[in-house]
Amino acid sequence: MKILKDTLGILLIAILLCTALTTFSSCSDDEDPITIEEEEEEEEEVVIVDDTVFDIPDWTTETHTKDVDPNFDEVFEDNAVKRLDIVITEERWQSMLDDMTATYGAFGVGGQQGGGLLETDENPIFVPAEVFYNGKEWYRVGVRFKGNSSLQSSWQNGILKLSFKLDFDEFEDEYPQIDNQRFYGFKKLSLKNNFDDLSMLREKVAGDVFRNAGLAASHTAFYTVYVDHGDGPQYFGVYTMVEEVDDTVLDTQFSDDDGNLYKPDGDAASFASGTYDEDEFVKKNNEDEADFSDVSSLYSILHDDLRTSDPSTWRTNLEAIFDADVYLKYLAANTVIQNWDTYGLMTHNYFLYNNPDNDKLTWIPWDNNEALQLGKRGGSLPLDFSGLNSSEWPIIGHLYADPVYKAQYDNEVQAIIDGAFNVNTIQAQYATYSSLLEPYATSEVNGYTFLNNASDFQSAVNELNSHVTQRTAAVNSYLSN
Repeated sequence: MKILKDTLGILLIAILLCTALTTFSSCSDDEDPITIEEEEEEEEEVVIVDDTVFDIPDWTTETHTKDVDPNFDEVFEDNAVKRLDIVITEERWQSMLDDMTATYGAFGVGGQQGGGLLETDENPIFVPAEVFYNGKEWYRVGVRFKGNSSLQSSWQNGILKLSFKLDFDEFEDEYPQIDNQRFYGFKKLSLKNNFDDLSMLREKVAGDVFRNAGLAASHTAFYTVYVDHGDGPQYFGVYTMVEEVDDTVLDTQFSDDDGNLYKPDGDAASFASGTYDEDEFVKKNNEDEADFSDVSSLYSILHDDLRTSDPSTWRTNLEAIFDADVYLKYLAANTVIQNWDTYGLMTHNYFLYNNPDNDKLTWIPWDNNEALQLGKRGGSLPLDFSGLNSSEWPIIGHLYADPVYKAQYDNEVQAIIDGAFNVNTIQAQYATYSSLLEPYATSEVNGYTFLNNASDFQSAVNELNSHVTQRTAAVNSYLSN
């Protein structure tokens, strides 16, 4: 009997084992087992939102179309701080951050080269976003980060107060409803983050000085910027709105916008002998026309031996292609106010426009957040350009070495101090602007500000007031010698 029980027990175990193996074998012949949770996920309906279908109820001729002149009073009001809201979907915001990480390294950890600045020709990506201003919406606006050293430094230091570029019809092919969309007549606008400027006044005041001196230059205005990328509006701080040269500056400050517009960048931008490179005279229009004869001619004339053997003929030839009057006025203004981050120390931050009115290349200043201070890289150039290597910076060196042009430059220096950069005028401007900005500047929040504390703002304004007094004394000393 015991043997029979043992045999039956073994037989039962064998049957159970076979059943288990059979079950396992039958499962393994198909796909992996599907859990209840996965079945539920597979049964969920995937909803795809078509964002090309939307209404544009706020669209009016005056606010959204190209059928009106740019409204400078509305967009670039001097004595106001206006608010702009940018709304970006969480996914698109993340794509912007991912693009920055791919180019410059992880946010806030010093970049891919141990904190050094990277050289790149690629701009950050555009994404569609909604822009809100004064109760109205602008639709599927192209928004991207912008800048060079200011962009990289802010990113590497973990400050998300980054500059933006807005292009209001960047995505008109994808969204036909916004064909030729404008912001009160403006297609493109820049929002500068006031990097390296605790006063947040330099970009605006320097632009004011250039325009008040009679030069073609961008309008500027103060804005607070809020960005909603999925969690509600986040205060990004005080920005300076800047008019784009290749948009309305040409349209409104020249009678014709068909001439070649260049934004030189690189060694060729110095005009030094042996550096000419068409690839570094970046065309902002007329790109399909391979005509660089204007900048090529300027390059040749600057280095012509007639400069020393026959100065009168050299000046005549130069003035046939280059607006020397405009340049000397600019040079006086730029040197008086001090602006190191441009021609003379840096091979960028200016435009050349071939003005169809006279067929002359005309100098247009750009990017002035580093102005109104002695600056870096040894400091801004002195009024007499002592120490300047003329062979490296021939537009300044060769013109200043010419007695006729030097006398004209000196007259322009005096005119700047008497007019556009007069002490009383500028200090009154500082007082007005700083009073407007103070509550918005001192309420910037950690991670979105360059201020260490609220007192940094007023200290920086005090430095600007001292600076204009010092520059007047420097000019008086220079002209008396």
